[in-house]
Amino acid sequence: MQQTRKLELWVGAFVLAGVIAILIMVFKVANVTGLSSGNAYKLQAYFDNIGSLKVRSPVKIGGVVVGRVSAIDLDKDSFTPVVTLSIDEQYGQFPETSSAEILTSGLIGEQYIGLIPGFVDEDIEMLGNGDFIEDTKSALVLEDLIGQVLYSVNGSDEE
Repeated sequence: MQQTRKLELWVGAFVLAGVIAILIMVFKVANVTGLSSGNAYKLQAYFDNIGSLKVRSPVKIGGVVVGRVSAIDLDKDSFTPVVTLSIDEQYGQFPETSSAEILTSGLIGEQYIGLIPGFVDEDIEMLGNGDFIEDTKSALVLEDLIGQVLYSVNGSDEE
């Protein structure tokens, strides 16, 4: 009786450890961070096409994650997508000459915002909470690129 009780406890502990390991793996794959991401400020940017960019996509500078996409909306006046970026305050503020572009990890990987800090001069102001990044480059949509190639091939046959 005592031996089976001990065996049941070991099996239960092993199953519990397996469940915890699976949960940790799921959170790592989903790239879930803690409940509070610390202090952050918001920047906004207009893009002509956001491709498959999603809320919680990373904002990177040179491969280093400095923030996340916190919202994606549509400007009702110009019908242009507006992306709100939440930048961690530990990375400081960026000059107003900074630019943002939508990039893709690999050929068909996830899309993210690449932030390129601009030059700093005494006449250049820093971007603050709620400011807009003026210089943006939209996502490269693979279907549009294929369509352009096919159109150029068909156009060259007619000559």
